[in-house]
Amino acid sequence: RAVTCACLTMALTLLLSTAAASLVARGPRFAPAAARALRSPVPFAAAPAAAATDTAAAREALFAAIADFRAAEEAEGKTSVDFGVKGGELDKKSRAPADLRQVWTGRVREAARAVESAIDTLAPLNPTPDATKLLGTVEGDLCPLHGAWRNVWTTAADASFSPNSTRGDANVYNVVDGTRSRITNHIDFASGAQFRVLLRATALSPLRVGLRFRFVKVSPPRPILGLLRTIVIPVPGPFLTRVLSLLGRGPKEGPPPAYFDVLYLDDELRVHVTGQGNLFVQRRAPWSR
Repeated sequence: RAVTCACLTMALTLLLSTAAASLVARGPRFAPAAARALRSPVPFAAAPAAAATDTAAAREALFAAIADFRAAEEAEGKTSVDFGVKGGELDKKSRAPADLRQVWTGRVREAARAVESAIDTLAPLNPTPDATKLLGTVEGDLCPLHGAWRNVWTTAADASFSPNSTRGDANVYNVVDGTRSRITNHIDFASGAQFRVLLRATALSPLRVGLRFRFVKVSPPRPILGLLRTIVIPVPGPFLTRVLSLLGRGPKEGPPPAYFDVLYLDDELRVHVTGQGNLFVQRRAPWSR
């Protein structure tokens, strides 16, 4: 019963988290220079060979910065994130996913700044100016975003897990189905519980993907009452989120659309920033193309 209750609590919290993501303020609040540069893209000017050399060096610098960040976390302790506002998962004011840059300190914060600097260096070298090409078409499996991506670094509290928390440790990855124009966020907990968050994806520009949350699927480590193995929870749609904003449960300006901007994308590495300003660095999963 305890495990079942815990899973139900986790499911409801995740539902509120994903619903809140559609109620956040428009535009990045803490976006790095790379994200701001999207408003005035700089055309590629480097020769192919030189560009390839610069890109390889910038990629390696990013991976090295992430390795240093992990070392800093091991030395000073990983930030514990639990459910809801009190647990640090959601921002108190907007109820959007909290930004861990607001709580990181010391060596961890300095290492995070180094990762952001590496992202700023890498973003102008993006070799994929049309990341959303063919998204939502019959040839969607050729979309550069198509496939499975695993998280290697993020500033988003709702996508950060550790064993020193009630939520527990988890593996997080993201699967883009270019043909069906949908994205599924996978969260596999060490306890055996699994969450699947399904989103509708729309190409808003060559580098921007609009998102609409559809439902959350929860699979507890053990069947509920010995029978129920999976729970499907619909996520509140635009009408309900507008009602929530009118009732004071969301920003007064109303629910702007959720989205992410691609900062860098190649066959193996993806970097993007969400509408809330949270950064994600992801690598293509080994089983993905």
